[in-house]
Amino acid sequence: MITPEHAQLMARYNRWMNEGIYAACDRLTDEERKADRGAFFRSIHSTLNHVIWADHVWVSRFAQDTPLARDYPKSAVGVDLYEDWNALKSARVAMDADILSWAAMLDADWLARDFSWYSGSTKSMRTKPAWLLVAHLFNHQTHHRGQVTTLLSQLGIDPGITDLMLMPD
Repeated sequence: MITPEHAQLMARYNRWMNEGIYAACDRLTDEERKADRGAFFRSIHSTLNHVIWADHVWVSRFAQDTPLARDYPKSAVGVDLYEDWNALKSARVAMDADILSWAAMLDADWLARDFSWYSGSTKSMRTKPAWLLVAHLFNHQTHHRGQVTTLLSQLGIDPGITDLMLMPD
């Protein structure tokens, strides 16, 4: 099981990594960001859209009935929420702030409980330990950012340090 402190650390890592990835992506043209590069979500732009889409889904589930409850934009999986790069960047900054605020509210009792939700992908109610789903939120982000760092590297852009242990204090 993870602790609230672990989730808070991962929320800080998430923000730090997104700042670096988006800064690296700023060096590309819109056409370069949106070019189909053979990734699961085709382009860098669409991959970053997918990450924020999933963050919206999970944080809206986790934060329901809290002061952080939000009505995030919705779309089908794989459909870009934000076509405009600057809109995507602004949404990412706001989402990272929401994740940090949500993680600051976590307590060990909530993490230890089971969490139930309706899964659109399986069309069924699902129940898993809350801590596992929180770990999934952060693992999912890391997985897809790793894809983006590979695509950036193939374009000759070094995204910088990505190791959690080297994150600035």
